[in-house]
Amino acid sequence: MATGDVKLLGAGASPYVNRVQIALNIKSENYEFLEEKLGSKSELLLKSNPIHKKIPVLIHDDKPICESLVIVQYIDDVWTSGPSILPSDPYDRAIARFWAAYVDDKWYPLMKELWMAEGEEARAAAIEKIGEGLVVLEEAFVKCSKGKAFFGGDSIGFLDIAFGSFLGWLKVTEKMGEMQLLSEAKTPNLVEWAERFCCDDAVKDVFPKTEKLIEIFKIMQARAKAPPSN
Repeated sequence: MATGDVKLLGAGASPYVNRVQIALNIKSENYEFLEEKLGSKSELLLKSNPIHKKIPVLIHDDKPICESLVIVQYIDDVWTSGPSILPSDPYDRAIARFWAAYVDDKWYPLMKELWMAEGEEARAAAIEKIGEGLVVLEEAFVKCSKGKAFFGGDSIGFLDIAFGSFLGWLKVTEKMGEMQLLSEAKTPNLVEWAERFCCDDAVKDVFPKTEKLIEIFKIMQARAKAPPSN
């Protein structure tokens, strides 16, 4: 069983930080959460992640580990006494990593595209692409879950964490846009999965309230659209 000092540099509203929190909760590992302020970077963060200069960073016995999915895999490798996060079968592990990469590289950028869209035509196009991506993930869920409750089977696994960490921001998008992206009509399995995921003991106290995320979203959107300062 792994021991030692564990710190997490992050912000509660970050889905990437939420991934690490969920993984640590699954392993029942205590840690110190060091909150980074919105729009600033602490000296410890810059020292711990000099390449990307971003959260999250896990510091285990004074050794920093960066990038959310790398950290989740590290947690699974180190704290072996808790439930496994990655599948034991090599093929299933590869498939989970593949779909996690799809979420990060293909699907989530569409959410950002929608947030920054100008005009109804651009918004409609982004919404359509997000919906198409969710249908793809619905199909992936059916194949990966094999009839069980989560992508990872009977309990939350790697792909559940990778995709589920964005559910808070998905709710923000739906509420602000007065739309439904996850729907019983097109993605019934994902609708049920999302409810189970968010109610799980490892997850339910991690995500900030939707209203808080909306406040943060408005600040971030205003900053992104503001003209560059001279």
